This record gives sequence, C-alpha cells and structure tokens, in this order.
Amino acid sequence: MPKIPISLQRIVVERAKGYCEYCQLPAAFSASSFNFEHIIPLIKEGLTTLFNLAYSCGGCNAHKKDKIEAPDPLTRQLAPLFNPRTDKWSEHFQWSEDNLHIIGITPIGRATVNRLKVNREGNVNLRGLLILANLHPPSL
Repeated sequence: MPKIPISLQRIVVERAKGYCEYCQLPAAFSASSFNFEHIIPLIKEGLTTLFNLAYSCGGCNAHKKDKIEAPDPLTRQLAPLFNPRTDKWSEHFQWSEDNLHIIGITPIGRATVNRLKVNREGNVNLRGLLILANLHPPSL
C-alpha cells in the first residue's frame, strides 16, 4: 500500500471534521484507530488521491474491505456503497428517532448500513453516551 503523505492525511481529517465519513463517530471518542480508506480500493485500480480517500473508523474500514457495492437488503439488488466524495450523507441516511441508529433510506444507504455494520453495538453505545454529553448527532 502506498504511503499517504502527512499533508494529505491532514486534509482528509480536516475535511471529515474528525468523524468517520460512514458511521459518523468522532475519532476523539473512538476506542479504535481511524484509517485513510480508499473509497475505490487499490485492488480495483483506485488511486491514493484526495478525491479517493475517506476518513474511516477501524470498524467501517474492516467491514468495507475492498467492496464498492453490496446487496440492498430490501430489494436484494446490488447497490453501490456510499461514496463520501460523490454522495451526500443526508440523501442516503437518517438518524433513528432516538439518534442511536443510522437508517438507510435509499439502496445505497441500506447496502452501506448493512455491509459496514454501522450500527455495531459499540457504535450505538458510544452514540448514547455522546447524546448524554450533548455531542451527538453531529451536524453534517
């Protein structure tokens, strides 16, 4: 894997405002490390460029792996995974009424929620604590 220059890493973190661009957890409160994730994986000819990098928590990165699409659990049709560079988060996802869970509202959103397991137990627990501290949900 090519080394990502520190200057590029800083821009990616700044652009993401310190949050995972998929599950919206803040790096400052995460127990796992964050990654500079290739949206289009290197194995699928993705490049190490600002446009192809996302700031991702370890959990989302581990579940995404080298995937760029996944089945929509509603239709069973393959759908592209959420791309933080070309897709708007609020067009594909919404928060549950209690703000603990991310709900996919489009095939892209549902496929991403399912594939990346964005509502993992640790994520939901951390969101609950962040709500108590008035730090969740993040403003997108």
